[in-house]
Amino acid sequence: MNEADALDLVQSAIWTIIIAAGPAVGVAMLVGIAIALLQALTQIQEVTLTFIPKIIAVLVVTALTGTFIGQQILAFTEEVYGRISTGF
Repeated sequence: MNEADALDLVQSAIWTIIIAAGPAVGVAMLVGIAIALLQALTQIQEVTLTFIPKIIAVLVVTALTGTFIGQQILAFTEEVYGRISTGF
């Protein structure tokens, strides 16, 4: 294994993390912006108002995209095991 192989593997791992976490992080950002806008418009400054909707939205999106996330992690794992079996 040389430096190029290691960097390629790290790049693939980072890309897998970004793709797998993307839907949940995106929904959390959208819900957070919507709640912040609602709080700014109504001047309700309740701390728990931001957490509960985000948690529910992230759980729902994770449940809906669980197979996609699993496929991404499986593809990365197969790539790593393939490189190990061929000696990189």
